[in-house]
Amino acid sequence: MKHGSDSARVDDMFTRVRSGAGFIAALDQSGGSTPQALRLYGISEDSYSSPAEMFDLVHRMRTRVITSPAFNGDRILGSILFEDTMDREIDGRQTGEYLWEVKGIVPFLKIDKGLATQAHGAQVMKPIPELDALLTRAVSRHMFGTKMRSVITMPGPGLDAVVA
Repeated sequence: MKHGSDSARVDDMFTRVRSGAGFIAALDQSGGSTPQALRLYGISEDSYSSPAEMFDLVHRMRTRVITSPAFNGDRILGSILFEDTMDREIDGRQTGEYLWEVKGIVPFLKIDKGLATQAHGAQVMKPIPELDALLTRAVSRHMFGTKMRSVITMPGPGLDAVVA
């Protein structure tokens, strides 16, 4: 990948997303889903005693996945990261920088904070506090874009709420 200016890096990432092949790897389990992800990886909940220890373990798991030779830009177009992963390093580089510069994988940040209770056939995102600060931090950590989600289960007023 090119090691030019920030705008050249973004242009290269845009080109990769627009015309590249591969899938987007979801490495964005948040605090609520992390215990299950660790369990599936073979690490039980009695292996850690605090959220900090849990996130250290999941970062080690994600680092092992990301540094695997099979996890590369030949197969993977982009990867969605959890905020905690974005704020950490892999081999002395910020995770987003490592993904792009070493692996050729475009980094995205999961910014949603979960879904509200279903109403009128849809679940909208919960509020995202301090979104502007999060996006500023994401740019400084080499994130290309964001991922968020709402769920629409049937047509009606819920659809309007999701669009709004």
